[in-house]
Amino acid sequence: MEQRTPDAEAGARVLVVDDDPTVAEIVTGYLDRAGYVVDRAGDGPGALARAAAHWPDLVVLDLMLPGMDGLEVCRRMRGRGPVPVIMLTARGDEDDRILGLEVGADDYVTKPFSPRELVLRVESVLRRSRPAPAAASGPLRAAGLAVDPAARRATKRGAELALTVREFDLLVFFLRHPGRAFAREELMREVWGWDFGDLSTVTVHVRRLRGKVEDDPARPRLVQTVWGVGYRFDAAAVSGEE
Repeated sequence: MEQRTPDAEAGARVLVVDDDPTVAEIVTGYLDRAGYVVDRAGDGPGALARAAAHWPDLVVLDLMLPGMDGLEVCRRMRGRGPVPVIMLTARGDEDDRILGLEVGADDYVTKPFSPRELVLRVESVLRRSRPAPAAASGPLRAAGLAVDPAARRATKRGAELALTVREFDLLVFFLRHPGRAFAREELMREVWGWDFGDLSTVTVHVRRLRGKVEDDPARPRLVQTVWGVGYRFDAAAVSGEE
């Protein structure tokens, strides 16, 4: 399996997985015109085979696939290597959206959707998945966590953390602004780069991040809920134990 780093000049490789040929063709056309190298698959096994042959920089993945659904495809691909995923959901049902985010999708788009909006989402996720310039972003340390934004690497007490693109961005943002409470709207704007969107996206990502950085996610001490406001990163809560 050939894994590659996104290359803005050559064009990032996007794998589009959807069993609806019309949707796949429209999405592929828009992404192709935007300068991406696009692969297509109509089902889960086909998606895994395509990814094994040419590892994508990002996957646009339909949730409701025949046989192996999008959730299982996402799990299996993440088992092979890190890759950003944008999930397509056929319904506006909140359970579907949260399922996609819980399994590790970096974003989701609900059908019917604007192809132009999807291209913007792809650009946003890819941009944040690329390493930051080393000079602009030094290592961050707090409460047993060590994060290198340039290498996009995070550890907890020396153990590597497996973070998705958005989880990593969220952790970096919290580490850069310790002790300050942020509303979910602020986090969506600052971390996701959007002035609109479903705020449950932030809620689910905070929950997933807690599951990886907290000693007891059921009783979080680092990423604390500020009732009526949002969330605050409180390194001082455990600093005396480090």
